[in-house]
Amino acid sequence: MAGRDEASSHEEIPPGRPMSMEQHMVDKVLQSLKPIKQMSQHACTFALYSHDMNRQIETHHYVTRINQDFLQCAVYDSDDSRGCLIGVEYIISDRLFENLDPEEQKLWHSHAYEIKSGLWVSPRVPEMVARPELENLAKTYGKFWCTWQTDRGDKLPLGPPALMMSPQPVNLGMVKPALVQKRDGKYNISTDEAIKTTRLEINEPEWINPQADYWKQHGKCFAIDVEPVEMKRMAPFP
Repeated sequence: MAGRDEASSHEEIPPGRPMSMEQHMVDKVLQSLKPIKQMSQHACTFALYSHDMNRQIETHHYVTRINQDFLQCAVYDSDDSRGCLIGVEYIISDRLFENLDPEEQKLWHSHAYEIKSGLWVSPRVPEMVARPELENLAKTYGKFWCTWQTDRGDKLPLGPPALMMSPQPVNLGMVKPALVQKRDGKYNISTDEAIKTTRLEINEPEWINPQADYWKQHGKCFAIDVEPVEMKRMAPFP
């Protein structure tokens, strides 16, 4: 987040003119915004770039639960009014994950450690209130694409999306303590001393599919490279 903080002191991100009164009218009065109103949770956690796991960021997930097996999250780089939408994460139950193609499973990460360690928190929500959802999330898998790398100072969404990984209790998967301390200070919480202790009784999954968190087993990551291809003049139907 340092890149964005430094850049913000010099100019607005993204660059652009102030909104007009007419635009405020359209945005706030005339539309229903039904999908947005279904967002019912705010979670703060951390994510690591798959292709460069030394780059770690604080993320803010605004979560919509579609059903008991599927959640979708708009991911922002902060929780203030000028937070940038930096990506999207889809979260699925272990039941759905086991039915995915093995090649698809490689793009997903597990959430068990992220929940048990206290890195995933629901700001300003008491732990006992959040507990049932945390127990559900501990058994899920996520696929997170970052579309705007504000941490490196990008003023606009540039380049292809980057696949993100979840924190893990091994080597490159460990979140830098300074990041956690900064987050904890903002919300007046203690990840190591308080939250982690209260989550000891959350059951871990009996088995985490090794196709998820693929880098842990194989030391390889996944990255998108954009290249020109011939357009298809005739597409198959349907």
